Amino acid sequence: MIERRDVFQAIADPTRRAILTLIAIQAMTPNALAEHFDTSRQAVSKHIRILTECELVQQEQSGREIYYSFNPTKLKEVDAWLDQFRQLWEKRFDQLDKVLKQLKSKPHGK
Repeated sequence: MIERRDVFQAIADPTRRAILTLIAIQAMTPNALAEHFDTSRQAVSKHIRILTECELVQQEQSGREIYYSFNPTKLKEVDAWLDQFRQLWEKRFDQLDKVLKQLKSKPHGK
């Protein structure tokens, strides 16, 4: 049985996040990416494979080279998940604002 990776597993690793940051700026070959890390090219290739499986990275053949580029639409899953927390915290901050306004508007004792 093949393990299905998801976006959250992919972005959990700091090396994979660094790879995404690099290729968000410009598409890069595996060798060019590997130059940015103190690990083996095989280790970087494994990270790229995981990012590709999660569809955060797309590959494109150009001659003999393969270039990897960032697929930002896949991060919408993360944004949607975070949005529930964003809404919760905005609601709580709104409630806190109301309480603070009520406290400010109460007359202080003499």
